[in-house]
Amino acid sequence: MSEHRRFTQTIYPEQSLPEKAKRLCKQAQGTPPGIERERLVRRARQLETASRMNEWLTSRGLQAPKQGQ
Repeated sequence: MSEHRRFTQTIYPEQSLPEKAKRLCKQAQGTPPGIERERLVRRARQLETASRMNEWLTSRGLQAPKQGQ
């Protein structure tokens, strides 16, 4: 029987969302205007929104998110 290798995840996926968003924004800046750049920008915005929503959902008191962050 083969052994299953297990690992402990040290960073939760939601913790890396802002980092991924920043990386994609930076990548988009170096990409010429066009479909690929728009795709990168859209994905970065989605990750930023997901990060804010997760922050809001896991906060105490569930207060409405702040506008314009």
